[in-house]
Amino acid sequence: MLNWEGKNIFITGADGFIGAWLAKRFVEKKANVVILIRDIKGEAAYKLFNLEGKIIQVQGDLRDQALLERVLNEYSIDSCFHLAAQALVQIATRSPLSTFASNIEGTWKFLEACRNTETIERVVVASSDKAYGGQKELPYTEESPLLGLYPYDASKACADILARSYFVSYGLPVAVTRNANTYGGGDLNFSRIIPDAMRCILQEKKFVIRSDGTPERDYMYVEDAVDGYITLAGQIEKEDVKGGAFNFGTGRPISVLDLFKTIARLCGRPDVEPEILGQAKNEIDRQYLAIDKAKERLEWVPRYTLEEGLKQTIAWYRNYLRV
Repeated sequence: MLNWEGKNIFITGADGFIGAWLAKRFVEKKANVVILIRDIKGEAAYKLFNLEGKIIQVQGDLRDQALLERVLNEYSIDSCFHLAAQALVQIATRSPLSTFASNIEGTWKFLEACRNTETIERVVVASSDKAYGGQKELPYTEESPLLGLYPYDASKACADILARSYFVSYGLPVAVTRNANTYGGGDLNFSRIIPDAMRCILQEKKFVIRSDGTPERDYMYVEDAVDGYITLAGQIEKEDVKGGAFNFGTGRPISVLDLFKTIARLCGRPDVEPEILGQAKNEIDRQYLAIDKAKERLEWVPRYTLEEGLKQTIAWYRNYLRV
């Protein structure tokens, strides 16, 4: 495994949930961490982990290529992790143009800045399982076509293709992650099912399921997602890794209703019932990933079962919500 001590790391999206966990892990590995933030948030995720005095924070827009090139050069960045995105599906549907600007234009500006910086040794770009869209065959493999057609899905498919094109066209040492739904402590986007379900159960409020409860998804604990990013970056020089895309997940889908019941049981409230609206639109019935490629080429496997990850997450929200 690559020794990260003293490496100069640049992370976009560290004010978000997964990016903050990634920054936290690199601080623990004694790397030099620089993050890009657009808006000053009172409860940015990296602040929840008390990282402010341990990392360098640069404020600016991801689409400002001159800013990106200045940061990469001034801090002699060797390792880049691009996680910044408009990540909420509902907002993407409501505001597609701002989503495309952030997720697509932001990605090509980021890639171009990396291409123009001599110190860059490895680049990891976050795509998503949503880039696959609806598929006839499950689980999704890395050879499945990218069929994302809704605004968020399409934006991630475009970013995915752009990243891999920079390897093919320019030899940029880049690889792409396609992650399953990721959960864990520090996610304050309560429009997502897991943090919202935990908040509602712990605060004894009614939890609403917009769908009919049957759609199935793969849910991966955030520590496993971070392991995936770091493992992929550490092996990016390998011929069967660089320029590639890798699925990270558990390969074990669960329905929304069964997920809620599991969370309720682990919260000590197995009697709680959700309100099921059955009104969700643009929902894909089943999505889950094959992770054989990551197992074989990277020797990565998820370390947490769903119950183990949920227990860790419930403990975090109990402390955060003080319940």
